[in-house]
Amino acid sequence: MREARIKVDPKAGEAVYHCVSRAVAAAWLFDDASKEIFRRQLWRAADYCGVQVITYAILSNHFHVMVRVPRATTISDAELLRRYGLYCDTSKKDERARLATIRARLEANHPKAEQWKQGQLAQMGDVSAFMKKWKQRFSQWFNRSHRRIGTLWASRFTSTLVQPTGFAAEGISAYADLNAVRAGIVTEPKDYRFCGYAEAVAGQASAREGIRSLYLDLTWKEAHSRYRLMLFGIGATAREGKASIPYEDFKAVTRERGELSLSGVLRCRLRHFVHGGILGSRAFVQEHLPEYERRTRERPRTRPRPLPWMGERDDLCVMRNIRQRDAA
Repeated sequence: MREARIKVDPKAGEAVYHCVSRAVAAAWLFDDASKEIFRRQLWRAADYCGVQVITYAILSNHFHVMVRVPRATTISDAELLRRYGLYCDTSKKDERARLATIRARLEANHPKAEQWKQGQLAQMGDVSAFMKKWKQRFSQWFNRSHRRIGTLWASRFTSTLVQPTGFAAEGISAYADLNAVRAGIVTEPKDYRFCGYAEAVAGQASAREGIRSLYLDLTWKEAHSRYRLMLFGIGATAREGKASIPYEDFKAVTRERGELSLSGVLRCRLRHFVHGGILGSRAFVQEHLPEYERRTRERPRTRPRPLPWMGERDDLCVMRNIRQRDAA
């Protein structure tokens, strides 16, 4: 018999869960392209279900995710439509028509509108609904892209209810972010793109807020220093059969009090340097935009976009919103 999940009623308050799922037969199915799609779908599924991703790690044959399910609140019709639209292909005429029909029914208080609302609300604020949405959507993409049929996952996901703040939540988050280190893929977690910590260091706002939420009223910079010390303290501890963070690196991070050097941040911004279009000060980007817009016509993403540095270099901008494109 399957064990019953331990879950907190959203009406009673927020809850944090650590969830794990493995590929069928523990097969190494997911290459970097698949991990990237899975990463993008993670943020969509979380937005749709109204849960917060604290951190995650996607490996070749399994994944970890820490999510915070907030206390239940009233969700407006407009917000339900926005969330529903995350999974609609508005380039297709029939899906645009379906959205328009739903909107019209909501405005007219049509009986079918209430049925639709209840179906949507049933998927909000629930860790099981979130995991089902995320895993099913990826399974559909993976099977279609790889011309395969059948189940992709070994079994239903496992979940652990975690105390929302304190060492329990910090430790489990660090455990997830250290997966690539323990597997010997990288020697420091920020260098593994498919984990929450790496996204946070690279400036993804939701990833940063997830880690920052572990520390109540701290700023991102303060929270990052504490979390980085936690990561290296745990990661430098040897485990049988597993790789670890080099002790010299742990000592260096301790000396730096968890602050990441500018060169370390730069390495996490590689895609901004490759795909940013124009890189420089706000004035420099603004100076060269007119010629680009004249040749290609103005687009929503083509304007100076500050890079979210952890230091004081807030004048550095790119033309394209790389993070917005990644979350698509």
